[in-house]
Amino acid sequence: MKISELLQKRKLSVSFEIFPPKQDSAYAAVIGCADELARFDPDFISVTYGAGGGTSANTVKIASHLTERGVTSIAHLTCLSSTRKEVHTIIDELKSHRIENVLALRGDRPKDPSFVAPGDYRYAVDLIRDIKASGDFCVGAACYPEGHPESGHKDRDLDNLKAKVDAGCSFLTTQMFFDNNMLYSFLYRAQAKGITVPVLAGIMPVTNGAQLKRMMELSNAYLPPKFLALVDRFGDDNEAMKQAGIAYATEQIIDLITNGIRGIHIYAMNKPDIVEKIMSNISEIIKVAR
Repeated sequence: MKISELLQKRKLSVSFEIFPPKQDSAYAAVIGCADELARFDPDFISVTYGAGGGTSANTVKIASHLTERGVTSIAHLTCLSSTRKEVHTIIDELKSHRIENVLALRGDRPKDPSFVAPGDYRYAVDLIRDIKASGDFCVGAACYPEGHPESGHKDRDLDNLKAKVDAGCSFLTTQMFFDNNMLYSFLYRAQAKGITVPVLAGIMPVTNGAQLKRMMELSNAYLPPKFLALVDRFGDDNEAMKQAGIAYATEQIIDLITNGIRGIHIYAMNKPDIVEKIMSNISEIIKVAR
């Protein structure tokens, strides 16, 4: 099913995100994770993409596996490090595996200072246009409640986001955030720009100190005092931090649903046990909201 159709039917959608293995030897474990997550009846499962080989080789395989077992899937596709020919090879694979949904992303710049992009794609909007012209896909895109780290200006960032929607993007998934007010403010400003497609709130359960350090390297997300106090108190104890992180994510989700947010997207980090606890915490709330 196309995610755009699914979102029209649901008062509330709940979805998860997983990532492919870096090594093929771990492929079976990730498939097992996908199957575990499918037990929680998500509206769809998103499969990330690693540019330049490696994890990208398994993105289509995992998304196809989910589709075959009756779970709606969406495959990520990045473009900054790829040629147009490489991108169209992936698009053809998606078609052959009957995958209807694609999350179109520019992708992060490699840390290697000698990296030179092929130049076929500069921005995600270029990829969105290409995917829409290549088949009957439902295309989603990313958005940044606190502004893209490279945009330099929130209004400019919203202009770029509007261009993605105008190019054929059917829904948006947010980068992780830890202060719900950041999302509410973003949605107000986005609507003022004429961006009216569904926005799914991306929630990252932070369950250990190493994960937090990595997250801070990748994201410019604001960390509110309440969250920082939680990390300061429990961050050195993995089990305590796991429990506190699940509670914090749960509280975020309940507040979002209470305030009318219609899409919750949990960054599962290939940890179905974390997702299971969160889903248990909100099971009755989801029943009412849906």
